[in-house]
Amino acid sequence: MKKILSILAIFLLLATLSAKAQQNKELTRILFIFDASNSMNGEWKGGKKMDIARNMLIRLVDSLKYVKNIQMALRVYGHQTSVEIHGQDCNDTKLEVPFSRGNAGRIKAKLRKIVPKGTTPIARSLELCKNDFPRSRARNVVILITDGIEACDGDPCAVALALQSRNVVLKPFIIGIGLDVELIDAFQCVGQYYNAANPTNFKTALNQIITNLVSRTTVQVNLLDSQKKPTETNVSFTLYDAATGRVKNNFIHTMNKAGRPDTLILDPMSGYNMVVHTIPPVVVKNIKLTSGKHNIIKALTPQGTLVVKETNSSRYKDTPFIVRKKGSMATLHVQKFSEKQKYLVGKYTLELLTLPRLHYSISIKQSKTTTIDVPQPGVVTFSMPSAGYGSLFVVRKGKLHRIYSLDNTTRQALSLQPGKYVALWRTKSAKKTTYSVSKTFRVSSGRSEYIKF
Repeated sequence: MKKILSILAIFLLLATLSAKAQQNKELTRILFIFDASNSMNGEWKGGKKMDIARNMLIRLVDSLKYVKNIQMALRVYGHQTSVEIHGQDCNDTKLEVPFSRGNAGRIKAKLRKIVPKGTTPIARSLELCKNDFPRSRARNVVILITDGIEACDGDPCAVALALQSRNVVLKPFIIGIGLDVELIDAFQCVGQYYNAANPTNFKTALNQIITNLVSRTTVQVNLLDSQKKPTETNVSFTLYDAATGRVKNNFIHTMNKAGRPDTLILDPMSGYNMVVHTIPPVVVKNIKLTSGKHNIIKALTPQGTLVVKETNSSRYKDTPFIVRKKGSMATLHVQKFSEKQKYLVGKYTLELLTLPRLHYSISIKQSKTTTIDVPQPGVVTFSMPSAGYGSLFVVRKGKLHRIYSLDNTTRQALSLQPGKYVALWRTKSAKKTTYSVSKTFRVSSGRSEYIKF
């Protein structure tokens, strides 16, 4: 089978990034996993694959030693057991140079001594690499350089899924030489393919990966109104890692002094899902950033305002009401009277927890305030001779609808919406159904009523 020369950049992000971490560059650890299998002795574009890959990696390590907040380590596979003499040794993988500051010289010296002779245990090497990183907080990265696909029984795709299940993010980049279609398909589960037709292209692709790795990029989040203009703001939003679902950043959207969406600095190597915490929330999935370019993330979040107030009174000041999307019984939000709250443009239903409950169908429009005026209630005082059992009904279209229990009380005052009511009462000591007493009465806004049984 035709071999390939590939680089799999696998990100193991162990910690959530905060706004402070964006401003102060965090520590990045890069683990190079280098293929020293026997096939690396093969020729490629006028040179030996081993020599070309080794020299490029040495130059890369030499340049990275001058970059602040970078630590490197080296794991090698296929260099301890000869596949021609002893056959496949699928455990032939070793951490040769562990993480430490200023170890670029040790990594270069080790690379110069390596002689390719073994097999290609990619999955096993990836599986073990998670133990190569110190436990302290950092941005942990693996770059695997190999000239072939998995030669043992391991499954790199399965290992990748297992790493992700342990909150490890997999972000591979594959640089291949003359990759056959079936070989490209073999890497679809673990990365993005770059075609390296010659060593120069290979070097360019490698440098691009490293540039993305050690840099950040600018991002602008545009919250669009109904006219697709970025005028919405002051809304909280959360960025999640697209692979693990872990929270990476949490912000409140802000306009800068020029009246435009503020600029963020984010890691371009990560994929993001964004949740804009409007009511209801807006979700944007699979966001990919381009390094070296100003990225714009758009979310359609047109909003208007809702306020429910009481006419000429404040009796309902702390009374909540339920907001639902039209056609749904799920509670979307609980709001209070006189409180202003923004919602996405659309149709909603309101259930006001007055006595009796009031229901409204409303439409929220862009940058408009929808106001619901609720009639001022009347106050009804009920007086009973002794404790007993009772119910309060509102009369609608000749039908009684029970709205409240009057049980076990002798005196009670209730705020009721204007309308017609029936109160039903029987004292606890009365042992006949016919001793039930019914009172019909009307309630007017701002008026008081006294009902005596």
